[in-house]
Amino acid sequence: MINLKTIALKVTLASSLILSTAACHHETVETKPLSEDEQVSLKRIFETSDFRGDWFGGANWLKDGRGYTLIQKSSEIDGGRDVVLYNAESGEQTILLSAKDLIPEGRDKPLDISGFAWSDDGKKALIYNNRKQVWRYHTQGDYWILDMETKRLAQVGQEFPASSLMFAKFSPDGSKVAYVQKTGAKIHDIYVEDVDTGRKTRLTKDGSETIINGTFDWVYEEEFGLRDGFRWSPDGKKIAYWQLDASGVRDFTMINNTDAKDNYPTLTTFSYPKVGETNSAAKLGVVSVAGGETTWMSIEGDKRNNYLAYMEWAGNSDELVVQQLNRRQNTINLLMVNADSGQPKTVLVEKDEAFLDPVTDFKWLNEGKEFLWVTEKNGFRQVLRVSRDGTTTQDISKPEYDVISIRRVDTVGGYLYFYASPDDVQRRSLYRLALDGQSPAEKLTPEERKGYHSYSISHDGKWAFHDYNNRNKANVKTLVSLPDHKVVRTYVDNNKLQETYDKLAKGKTELFSVTTKEGHVLPGFMRYPHDFDASKKYPVIFYVYGEPAGATSTDRWGRNMAWDIMMTQRGYIVATLDNRGTPLPKGRAWRKSIYRTLGLTNVNDQAAGVNAMLAERPYMDADRIGIWGHSGGGTSTLHALFRHGDTFKVGVSQAPVPDTRLYDTIYQERYSGILPEDAAFYEKSVAVNYAHLLKGKLLVVHGTGDDNVHYQGTERLINKLIEHNIQFDFMSYPNRAHGIYRGKNTRYHLTTLRTNYFLTHLPAGPLDR
Repeated sequence: MINLKTIALKVTLASSLILSTAACHHETVETKPLSEDEQVSLKRIFETSDFRGDWFGGANWLKDGRGYTLIQKSSEIDGGRDVVLYNAESGEQTILLSAKDLIPEGRDKPLDISGFAWSDDGKKALIYNNRKQVWRYHTQGDYWILDMETKRLAQVGQEFPASSLMFAKFSPDGSKVAYVQKTGAKIHDIYVEDVDTGRKTRLTKDGSETIINGTFDWVYEEEFGLRDGFRWSPDGKKIAYWQLDASGVRDFTMINNTDAKDNYPTLTTFSYPKVGETNSAAKLGVVSVAGGETTWMSIEGDKRNNYLAYMEWAGNSDELVVQQLNRRQNTINLLMVNADSGQPKTVLVEKDEAFLDPVTDFKWLNEGKEFLWVTEKNGFRQVLRVSRDGTTTQDISKPEYDVISIRRVDTVGGYLYFYASPDDVQRRSLYRLALDGQSPAEKLTPEERKGYHSYSISHDGKWAFHDYNNRNKANVKTLVSLPDHKVVRTYVDNNKLQETYDKLAKGKTELFSVTTKEGHVLPGFMRYPHDFDASKKYPVIFYVYGEPAGATSTDRWGRNMAWDIMMTQRGYIVATLDNRGTPLPKGRAWRKSIYRTLGLTNVNDQAAGVNAMLAERPYMDADRIGIWGHSGGGTSTLHALFRHGDTFKVGVSQAPVPDTRLYDTIYQERYSGILPEDAAFYEKSVAVNYAHLLKGKLLVVHGTGDDNVHYQGTERLINKLIEHNIQFDFMSYPNRAHGIYRGKNTRYHLTTLRTNYFLTHLPAGPLDR
């Protein structure tokens, strides 16, 4: 660690002492002491439950319209959990799966349910338990089948090692279960098991560490969100699946020096394709559930330089619908592929001068004769109704606003439910449109409830779980009827958290926009000190992300809320801006402007936005502007300090990507281009290339066990700063992954570190102008 005296000593101080250090940096200002209820401290954030809200989740709507199910504590068996059916209208409860029925023979305790699914006829339940994490998600575990009539409980794949099955699911008739087996010699193969007899059929026989059947490698999972890689045909006779061949992909190795059982480190090695390197070869196959040879789909193109980003049965058991995305990710081929012959037919081709995302909102209509497609070709995310052969299209939504995402398609009622923000891009509401496209969009979210809204809508579109929050309103979760949006019952009110928040000493919050000298309008959010005096000038700490994977200025309750208020109580303004390229519903041009300029456009916008704010708001102190962020925000922080040192004086960069050439193919090439063709663009936008320009105070933080954004990049940054004899501050967290939170007190320690850094190097409190 570098500059120990500025960091290491301070992180050990109690929060009361830490926070009092701010007073020494400016003239004393007489303020009324804050009460215990009014004050936020690190100790209060991390050692109490004051800022932890109540949570409600795991509700699943039944397709038959009977209501929804919840997993909840058993009233009969200590430590057990039941699956309970709720009638949406009346709230009447019926236990569907009782904990007492989930005690395996020879055991005295019921299974701990992590998830469950029903056979289509409702006569059998598939229970998921003993789950195990694979990268970010718990996708391995054990599965059990419960016969609802006989109460017979049987384990699926019981001869395999514990927690080694993935994505088990019933066949359409409920007679079989298919799954991927991931542990041991028979790794990454798909099996089908007869529910009554337990007889197994191994459908693939070539699975290995590098031949991956029915699931995905690291980069497909991380960047396309693909994990479950096989699909039952509607008639239950076939299974379609992805196969990835990772044999040509270079491995990345992480070293763990802290968790070894002896005095030697352990190594974790996995396939990770960095920019310009070899990808896994992907192909699609169809195999009979009785076993036999796989029929491979004859999709044209280099399998390592095209992505198969979407695959489902095409509304029948004869064809697959596939989205093939080229490596540059600016062309999508929508294909219908004959499952027996493997021959494809192109239905439509979507192109963009920048990049495209797979259309995950693909939905079938009119018994498979039409489908919904989402396009940006007219300037906004627009929903189209397209004939099965692609020859005719009809507008459902108008190209005047962005359809953020589709929430439900009610084919019986004839409505499309979706999120949009036509008039206020910092908020989100629920809308619906008639599927015939003949009427304007209808806003269902009440106009007076400004903020961020999320919905889980029943299959018939009559009910929805509704989550509502904003910057000053803790999450409230209710059941509402649709389309009138009347509250039927409340599940989470978070009254205690709201009361805690309301008692805090805090200033006003402001959603705003600022126009840069180049004419770009950037949305932002600002929180003021409770004793704000506009005649003074204050230091400002900006939180940044700045990349296409997330926006920061939205009007939603945030996890940094308590820390932000704590810093305002110490005499800072806290703020955030969204630059061009973030996924706000501001149209295609806004989002695509970052193409091949990631690291330039976004951070130039950030600096231009801050400078425009300084010109408009004299209470912002131009000599005390700080910035911090995590992951992409950590990268933006590096660029801000390196290239805009006249604007940003202090920065904390957490888990950054100092050299984007070290990140994965799918994400980075989508936004920055292909190597070697686009090498010049990378040279201009790689943060480490500007490290020699550092002027202000910089703290870099990274976990050595980060499988996502590798510690390797931060080491290259350190070397570059050393090469130029530039002093900086640094903290590594041994074997912590990308989020830097696992391990006792890790997040507490990290937040204390960041707090101290700003208090030490960005003097707190108001000064005379």
